[in-house]
Amino acid sequence: MSKYDPLWNYIKENGTDKFKLTFAEIGNIVGMPIDHSFLKFKKESLLYNYKVGKISMKEQTVMFEKVEEQ
Repeated sequence: MSKYDPLWNYIKENGTDKFKLTFAEIGNIVGMPIDHSFLKFKKESLLYNYKVGKISMKEQTVMFEKVEEQ
């Protein structure tokens, strides 16, 4: 179990093809502030048929995009 599982479940239930979340929104979903470890865990999103797209440090946002089911 990953500390980001609540985020991946949220993303899967969202069902939108492409959307953006702020670092604060992600922190609220997972129950802790987002940190640099997110970069290691982002590949887990593929298990939920999403990929992590652009991460903007300036805007403090993360883009998520739906991918074809494997």
